[in-house]
Amino acid sequence: MSGRYYLETLGCPKNQVDSDKLAGLLVADGYTPSASVADADLVVVNTCAFIDAARQESIDTILALATERRSGSRLVVTGCLAERYGEELSAALPEVDLVAGFGVPVLLGPARRRPSFDLLELPRPPSNSPWAYLKVAEGCDRRCGFCAIPSFRGPQRSRTVDALVAEVEALGASVQEVVLVAQDLASWGLDRTEPGNDRRRSPPSGSNRPIVDLVQLLASMVRRVRLLYLYPSSLDDSLIAAVVDSGVPYFDLSLQHVSRPHLRRMRRWGDAERFLDRLAAIRALAPDAALRSSFILGYPGEREDDHDELLAFLAEARLDWAGFFLFSEETGTHAARAPDADRVSPELAMERLRECAEMQDAITSQRRAELVGTKIEVLVDCPGQGRSHREAPEIDGVVHVPYTLAPGTFQVVEVTGAAAAELWAEPAS
Repeated sequence: MSGRYYLETLGCPKNQVDSDKLAGLLVADGYTPSASVADADLVVVNTCAFIDAARQESIDTILALATERRSGSRLVVTGCLAERYGEELSAALPEVDLVAGFGVPVLLGPARRRPSFDLLELPRPPSNSPWAYLKVAEGCDRRCGFCAIPSFRGPQRSRTVDALVAEVEALGASVQEVVLVAQDLASWGLDRTEPGNDRRRSPPSGSNRPIVDLVQLLASMVRRVRLLYLYPSSLDDSLIAAVVDSGVPYFDLSLQHVSRPHLRRMRRWGDAERFLDRLAAIRALAPDAALRSSFILGYPGEREDDHDELLAFLAEARLDWAGFFLFSEETGTHAARAPDADRVSPELAMERLRECAEMQDAITSQRRAELVGTKIEVLVDCPGQGRSHREAPEIDGVVHVPYTLAPGTFQVVEVTGAAAAELWAEPAS
């Protein structure tokens, strides 16, 4: 089988890892990448289905590519939308030649007779960038009130240490940073710690979480190890220390809100006081730590005092980065059964989101401005752009550096300017 393929990826970094592996599989089957849809024999869309906006973007992209593709080419839809709404999607989109859920071959014609595969464990092609995502697990054992991911991604399934080490080695010696991703990253390995694969929510008494050992191991292989999406109740002292000791004191904490009663409605753990205590512990150990989180506005039952508490938390926490999202009702979730009286109007939810975003934008700008005049070490990702430990790739701002600095190298630079999330820097003298 030979031809050209075009692969469009939507959604989160975990989807990007899946696409990288699909691309490697297509190349192994004789396909070569195409720079444009119009020149491709096979067009693949790796979709997202997390919230309404993501689903709509996926459908819009499918329809746009169906229009752009040349006559005789094939259009395949895979990813979360395909897994969650397979038959419904096939019926609604006659433009699509195949809807392929997780583990279903995306090839058409004679090659489609290949048996299903484990997408999580497909070989990884070498990275073309000095950094790469590393998906360490699939699925989730938690049942947050707003999230439907466990219904189509399944329970947590952690990869083995050997598989992860082999994948890092396969990425190539040019990779200087690996970014660990999973639905519940801090719980990596807890589904594998007992005989018979019994599932656990916490490590055995007196021992560290398995993720601690993994971070330490990977930090011995690559210069930077970055963790994304940490559930706050799992962030114990040993994990904080492991992240700081890795040389990348970057903490992406999935808080979602800070009001204790509202978090209970969301089937989440924590409150503002606990979160502030954790942030203080991080900053005590690493004063230059970067802190990121995400929050949902408009979840059923959210009251004005809940919102006020969130605003007060943002003002005190002074996070480096934060994302704010409107509640999206997902079929089959706890929130979908909330009574009408608890519903928050879209207009009010958007007003609350804008208040939070406006406050956080000012904090982020101030945090960035405070770096002017300091020296930082950056990894040069591409000509003219680098990142310090404070910036996760494709998520946060960047550091603009001279084009003469070689990609894939670490450089000490002095920050000369800041605007919103962006920094400008010159080689330090």
